[in-house]
Amino acid sequence: MSIDITDSIFNDEAAAWAHFEAIRWPNGPVCPHCGVIGAADKINGGTARAGLYRCHECVKQFTATVGTVYERSHIPMHKWLLATHLMCSGKKGISAHQLFRMLGFGSYRTAWFMAHRIREAMTDIEPNKTGGPLGGTDKIVEADETVVGGKAKNRAYRDPAPKKMVATLVERGGRVRSKHVAAINSKTLRPFVMKNVSRKSTLNTDEASYYVRMGREFAGHHAVDHSRGEYAYKLDGRTVTVNGPENYFSIFKRGVYGVYHSISEAHLHRYLAEFDFRYNNRSKRAYPVNADTR
Repeated sequence: MSIDITDSIFNDEAAAWAHFEAIRWPNGPVCPHCGVIGAADKINGGTARAGLYRCHECVKQFTATVGTVYERSHIPMHKWLLATHLMCSGKKGISAHQLFRMLGFGSYRTAWFMAHRIREAMTDIEPNKTGGPLGGTDKIVEADETVVGGKAKNRAYRDPAPKKMVATLVERGGRVRSKHVAAINSKTLRPFVMKNVSRKSTLNTDEASYYVRMGREFAGHHAVDHSRGEYAYKLDGRTVTVNGPENYFSIFKRGVYGVYHSISEAHLHRYLAEFDFRYNNRSKRAYPVNADTR
């Protein structure tokens, strides 16, 4: 679903609230305090904040933002929707500095705060509850890892930032899950793979020994030998490759080097959540206005 960036929901506060409430409450206002549906009146007046309702049952006040990352924010709703749309529709992301310039904020800190809240809404906190393990019977999951960080030749006056390691799982034709790991070895990779991949899957990896050992616990395991220049081959009519994670890494690194320029280790997991979300929702609506509390 494409959305015109000139749509009134991105520049008119009343239209933004009406749009958000229609998606958040398709059957009428829902009181977050007592759970009653459709039994609330909108509070109007010069001193009432936008989108404020009062429940008939418990007589408490609330807005549609309760339970979302937009809650308790003084940023106008139309700017929240526009920022969320821009972050979700830009394949390689959008920097907080760009949001600061485009949305006309008074300070960069506001844009930085907003961007991280939106990333928090993109986070798949409990993957086994929110999406289940990747793969399954007759499905292929590709696993690979990479390092992210500056190169010494690009740093004229100081040492390059420490390398940060990322592991990624891609279900062929399906979802992706990524994680920042402390090191690339069996101790860090095995828990990530075993927690997030169904044992009924066929696991495709490179030739690393730690993958060979964990591969025995899956329905099938095939590897490409990068040390011999092998990147793909046919087996029983199916292609054995780890091009899925490598394609994901190419997009992620273009975002890091071209948009964000550098990412601190403390926030790397949030940026991975952002890129995972866009990959997993690439054919869905442009932005998650029903984002849950994170």
